[in-house]
Amino acid sequence: MPTTTTFAAFAQRADYSLLESLQADPQATEDGHDHRPRQVFSGHYVPVTPTPLPAPELVAHSSTLFEELGLSEALVHDEQFLRLFSGDISVASESMRPYGWATGYALSIYGSEYIQQCPFGTGNGYGDGRAMSVFEGVFNGQRWEMQLKGGGPTPYCRGADGRAVLRSSVREFLAQEFMQALGVPTSRSLTLVVSRSETVRRPWYAPGSQSFDPDVLVDNPAAISTRVAPSFLRVGQLELFARRVRRQAHPEALNELRMIVAHLIERNYRPEIDAALPFSDQVVELAGLFRGRLTSLVANWIRVGYCQGNFNSDNCAAGGFTLDYGPFGFCELFDPRFQPWTGGGEHFCFFNQPAAAEANYQMFWSALRPLLEGNTEALARLDQIRDGFANTMSQAIEAMWASKLGLSRYDADLVNELLELMVRSKADYTMVFRRLSAIPAGIPEHLFALKESFYQPSSEDLDAPWTLWLGRWREQITANGELRETSAAMQRMNPAITWREWLIAPAYEQAAQGDTSLVQELQSVFRHPYEAPSAELAATYDRLKPREFFNAGGVSHYSCSS
Repeated sequence: MPTTTTFAAFAQRADYSLLESLQADPQATEDGHDHRPRQVFSGHYVPVTPTPLPAPELVAHSSTLFEELGLSEALVHDEQFLRLFSGDISVASESMRPYGWATGYALSIYGSEYIQQCPFGTGNGYGDGRAMSVFEGVFNGQRWEMQLKGGGPTPYCRGADGRAVLRSSVREFLAQEFMQALGVPTSRSLTLVVSRSETVRRPWYAPGSQSFDPDVLVDNPAAISTRVAPSFLRVGQLELFARRVRRQAHPEALNELRMIVAHLIERNYRPEIDAALPFSDQVVELAGLFRGRLTSLVANWIRVGYCQGNFNSDNCAAGGFTLDYGPFGFCELFDPRFQPWTGGGEHFCFFNQPAAAEANYQMFWSALRPLLEGNTEALARLDQIRDGFANTMSQAIEAMWASKLGLSRYDADLVNELLELMVRSKADYTMVFRRLSAIPAGIPEHLFALKESFYQPSSEDLDAPWTLWLGRWREQITANGELRETSAAMQRMNPAITWREWLIAPAYEQAAQGDTSLVQELQSVFRHPYEAPSAELAATYDRLKPREFFNAGGVSHYSCSS
């Protein structure tokens, strides 16, 4: 039974650990009316009020998360609840803060520090430009932070309008639901609202366009999605404070770094880190735990075919989960270099994600070092953890491939030959592993099933190596034990359906016209991704990408216009 049935009861859950334990920007306004771009020199957050959407309408909510938080479904029809999560914080009760908060962070790409995109040329303008948290509370014994994406401008907006469009909001909302169901650590979706009376103009693709870059300007309905996580602390935030320490930017720089690292431990790692340990030992423990979470996360991304697209340090959650669904995508036609974002390049492509993770971890490690200055023993342990990242990442990736193939141990030759055959056969990533998981009676039947996942007709030149590979693989899994158990275990690792952008686009296009039925259908389909879909659903969701969507702007590739 839900424990929170009214907005008043929801408000009583408020518990603002971030605002109470960290420091506000001393130059911030007290009332949160702070919406123009400016430099933020110190402090961990800026109080800021969201900008309400006019005449908001609910597009979707996550029944799964509502249940997990103990929230009644009736709250989606509660006027105050809807107003809060459409940007109207004037509904805040006495137990709530009458403002939200935005945070600054630094930007690094593959370990290189950047300030070029900061309008002030200093890096003091980077941060949450259109995302602001409006609530933090404890639900069923767990702490959650609720953040509006598209809630209007903050001091970090760099001159933009602070809004998000319905297209990107639907994508993020559904992706968070899907990743949660896949068992991949992620921020969560609470609600998604749209305004029919406020639009924002963004570059996008004309219908049927095969342009690489957007070729038209489109008026989009403005939307706000509420994402939920234990915290929204990023590697880039720690970086920001460490940079200020190195530059001796202000007298409180080292203390501010210590405070935010302590807050990260409290918010995301306290059950695993003994509070009685000296702080230096807690920092070292943090480094080891984050390494484990990050390597596991990236291995899971590759397991389910996910490509983050823009895995900078500011898009890397320090809690070790998926954050910031901007130019992401899921691999259909298998290509290790798959990258859906037109601005991403190969350095953020599908199989380069372990390298991007290591670069982000390097920045995390670097940000912790000032806290251990003078402690030779702790620094040596910290460096040892950093030095072990590549090996830990390799172990996670190898274990992932073994689990996808039902192997008792990783076999590099077997995996690499499979990946090569998939490229040569132009195989669909999700479909080929799911059809492998079925393990039919014999090799001819297995090869016949696999051919359903090929984007080109097979040939004798390909059938022969596939037959040899299947023979070697089946010999290994047969030696491991009961095939039915192996098949079931593989099906728990290899989803039956995946995210296919050409099926998502109609959902946000129809939602823009007021029809949200396809959004709800996708929510339902994505809720159980490892279960074999019915024949009716399989006809839509378990099939190869139609030819007309290859090289289609906004579907096979897209800009970050959101």
